[in-house]
Amino acid sequence: MPRWRIRTRVPVALAAAGLLLSGCANPSTGSADDDPTKPVTLKFWHGWSAPGEVKAINESIERFEKLHPNIDVKATGNVPDSTINQALRAGGGEAPDVVVSFTTNNVGQYCDSGMWVDLDPFMKKTGLNKKKTFPKTLLDYTSYQGTQCALPLLADAYGMYYNKDAFADAGIPRPPRTVSELKAAAKKLTVRSGKDSYERVGYMPNFRLYQGSADRLFAQWGPRYFDADGKSRLAREPASYDYFKTTNELLDAQGGFKDLEKFRSTFGDEMSSQNAFLTQKVAMLLDGEWRGLMLKDAKAKFDWDVAPLPVPDDQAEAYGRGFITGTVAGIAHSSKHQNAAWELVRFLTADTDQVVNFANAIHNVPSTFAALKSPKLDADPKFRTFFKILQSEHSQAMPPSVNGGAYIVSFGDFAYSVEAGHEKNLREGLKKLDDQIDADNLQSEN
Repeated sequence: MPRWRIRTRVPVALAAAGLLLSGCANPSTGSADDDPTKPVTLKFWHGWSAPGEVKAINESIERFEKLHPNIDVKATGNVPDSTINQALRAGGGEAPDVVVSFTTNNVGQYCDSGMWVDLDPFMKKTGLNKKKTFPKTLLDYTSYQGTQCALPLLADAYGMYYNKDAFADAGIPRPPRTVSELKAAAKKLTVRSGKDSYERVGYMPNFRLYQGSADRLFAQWGPRYFDADGKSRLAREPASYDYFKTTNELLDAQGGFKDLEKFRSTFGDEMSSQNAFLTQKVAMLLDGEWRGLMLKDAKAKFDWDVAPLPVPDDQAEAYGRGFITGTVAGIAHSSKHQNAAWELVRFLTADTDQVVNFANAIHNVPSTFAALKSPKLDADPKFRTFFKILQSEHSQAMPPSVNGGAYIVSFGDFAYSVEAGHEKNLREGLKKLDDQIDADNLQSEN
């Protein structure tokens, strides 16, 4: 499931260790001079907390320890990024050696600050060719300005779930591939139940609906957020204007923002049995690969399938693309056992059988070329749709920033204002957004 949705609490042991103190203490310097064949204990922090996920990562560690009997891995789960950040700043003997984060948004900060070490020297020493191992989109979101401080550990790809029964009843032969087809299908699938209410909407474009945040749908336009100098360029990006024009047209085609937002307030929780797609209140839903397993477990009472999200009419050749994100793994700058830590990171991220076993266990998309081709991989064709989205040359992840995900939050807030009709001059609004993003980035750099 989407990792950022899991509520986390700080483990008592970490708080007791004094790692939650604010401030920027001078971190201790690590070492890459250790012998990875000698007995060593590694501290491994991750955020998995659901029983099935914890079981899967523990089994991964057991497989690693069998291959490296000299390395003992002490895992601590349910650790949020805030705790990881403070521990890495503090350094010292209680800080982790290997860390896993559920968001790519912090990679720019980790790489730029040096909190996570550059992994290129380790790959060179051990003969791992990253370009032949990992898809380019995944390498893009695990590096920043030439520093590869993380590697992908499974991925999340976003596509469109659609109700095949509803499509058949409406006489729609296939899922939409362009935004024009999406608008037509959404309007045809929308069923009113009163003046300002619905029985079902075709596609709910409201940015607060579940996984449908503004940045994820925007990926279908292939936008550039920053120029070569790192300046925000959303006001100069032609896709920005077409994107918001399209989402407004989707709202209007189905009754307008006010009525749709009122209907959205009746939806159940995203991860519950009252999910709006599961209860057939929406016929099409932007979501990730984990949703399929949840629909199966819930025994959905209708026939459904998955397809890539539609693309702009003038980019029809890019159909098949989608928004990509995922879990990332890195080595703490303060680790005194960086060579041994690299063995663990390499195993978790690049060992084909390990990646396949882990992907099957937690129903995430494999993150290496070899794993994506493995005959041991889950053969469910609906699940495999996301493999194709991941490998599309047109798929897109959010570009890393020194300011973490702050610019994504700013873009999302702006999009909320646009859909509610509060932005009367889109161009001026986008210029102000660019100025805000640039100012926030400059403050982080200083």
